[in-house]
Amino acid sequence: MVYVLRNFVVRHLHGPWAGWRMAGKDLVGPDGTRISPTRMRGVLFRIEAEERLQRARARSAKAKAVRRELVKVVVVDLGDWKRRHFGTSAA
Repeated sequence: MVYVLRNFVVRHLHGPWAGWRMAGKDLVGPDGTRISPTRMRGVLFRIEAEERLQRARARSAKAKAVRRELVKVVVVDLGDWKRRHFGTSAA
């Protein structure tokens, strides 16, 4: 039997990514947690979706604040209003 072992090229990252490394296609954290490209795309998609939602909510709140204007409410007796506008009818 022949066993073929997959060669992984391990690259250590620098700067803010110090402690992280690339092992094959996966990003490996300092604690050994592996993140696949598919998982990373999902995480980035969710972050972007949450940012879009926050921007939409901010636009909605801004539009709602503009629409809020003071409304004057006047309570008038309906009988008085009818007499003033239509007069009294001759019966």
